[in-house]
Amino acid sequence: MPRHVQVNNIDHKDLRVDTRRSAALGDDVSFAATFPAEFRDLQAYYPIVFRKDARGALSPVALLGFQEAQNLFLADTGWDAHYVPLAIERQPFLIGRDGDELTVHIDLDHPRVGTGTGQPLFREHGGNSDYLDRVASVLLTLHNGLERVPAFVEALLARDLLESFVLDVELDDGSLNRLAGYYTINEERVRALDAGALGELHAAGHLEPVFMAMASVSHFRDLIERMNRSRAGGP
Repeated sequence: MPRHVQVNNIDHKDLRVDTRRSAALGDDVSFAATFPAEFRDLQAYYPIVFRKDARGALSPVALLGFQEAQNLFLADTGWDAHYVPLAIERQPFLIGRDGDELTVHIDLDHPRVGTGTGQPLFREHGGNSDYLDRVASVLLTLHNGLERVPAFVEALLARDLLESFVLDVELDDGSLNRLAGYYTINEERVRALDAGALGELHAAGHLEPVFMAMASVSHFRDLIERMNRSRAGGP
């Protein structure tokens, strides 16, 4: 069970966070939540698709694997991409509130948290470490970015630009794998938009992330190659 508490320099002066990347430290996930302003960084490495949450609301994610708890970007040397999604980087921290103020909380039961090795949260005399300042910046960026997701998705749905898809993959070892339950942006419908609709998307700041998400789906080929290598015992 997660145990979330607000970070402070008295109770947590000796806490450290292990920032290595591994399945044992909680990185064995097949997708990471994201937001339009992050698409430019993500699209260089990951397919950006959409999925429904438990309430049926669609939101964008960076796809990391084809199966539950499968992260094809984990290697013996750590994370095998130059950019780690912010939703992954922020672990084991999360945004909390103290009245109207946003605060940094930590999951004390997360496998990254301890008092041995890792990044300290505070300096010797109580000030925030550079690491904790970076965490606070990541959390704020995530918070602000995720708040803009509903308007982005609504704009796509209003123009019927999202469609469900199924990807059937036959690997080099002959095994068949299916990716389902996700949605992508329909490129033909985007190309068919008139100047007025394109102008509205651009004015709202939605057009660039639309193009970034469409470009990112070329990385499905990379994911398939990563899965082939993992099945063959390669890096």
